[in-house]
Amino acid sequence: MSILVQDASRAEKASLLPLACLLIVGALLGLTANVVKIAVGAGWPPLPFLFWATLGAGLLLLCGALASRNAPRGGFRELRYYLATGALSIAIPNALLFAAVAHVGASFVAVCLSLPPLLTYGLALTMGMERLRGLRAAGIAFGLIGAVALGLTKATAGIIDPLWIVAALIGPFFVALGNIYRTIRWPPGATALSLAPGMLLAGAAFLLAYIAATGGNFLPLSRDAAAFWILSAQAIIFTATYSLYFVLQKLAGPVYLSQIGSVGAIFGAALAVFALGEPAGAALFLAASAILFGVFLVNWAR
Repeated sequence: MSILVQDASRAEKASLLPLACLLIVGALLGLTANVVKIAVGAGWPPLPFLFWATLGAGLLLLCGALASRNAPRGGFRELRYYLATGALSIAIPNALLFAAVAHVGASFVAVCLSLPPLLTYGLALTMGMERLRGLRAAGIAFGLIGAVALGLTKATAGIIDPLWIVAALIGPFFVALGNIYRTIRWPPGATALSLAPGMLLAGAAFLLAYIAATGGNFLPLSRDAAAFWILSAQAIIFTATYSLYFVLQKLAGPVYLSQIGSVGAIFGAALAVFALGEPAGAALFLAASAILFGVFLVNWAR
């Protein structure tokens, strides 16, 4: 009898682990949307800030991988994986979202983080990786409803440049593509900790090439200590985010992982309103309820 109780306890803890990772990574994504706005206010151009934060996190994760004997492999399959995931999951979507945040606000960018679940689920259904399940589909739909409600609160608060709205909305498509690619091309025998540094460092390399080719500045306009403290904080946030990113994907798959956007949307929008003073309306609370209910339905379906 005691063995059955112990097995049940272990099973319950195992089922809660993906949810815990989901909430932590989602909250870190929402925090990033707000830190970027603070960084821009402190004089950082968005892309150089993204480059240094990505490079710093990649180097920190590389040290952790080496210390734990999970060194990234250097074979052709792994290098191709690093380059593809670095572009799809790091360089392109983050560059679009980081650049847009100064124009559309942190709360709107946080809203865009809730779009990848629906896009990832649609891609997974198309590729036969998922079966159509009512509760899971309903949960992701509720997350999308919450995202729309949050978007309306931003759209009704003032005039937003349509080009930056489009840029912010394109980013989630690349996130969804990255979610699928990381799953179907996961190198055999590779651990989560061995893959994360390669993805980040490859993403940093793409950003470096782009900034250098366009003649951009790699340093903030203001050289005071605050700008570099903000950068250090974002590098640490990225380190924590992507150390759990691959773990969550391995535990629960790409569709479940994509829910981090929904969690990030509500957490990031709430921070933008209460910490940065961005405007909000009653729809914010309705959106929060819809997103949280969506997360509950997807977890219930599991």
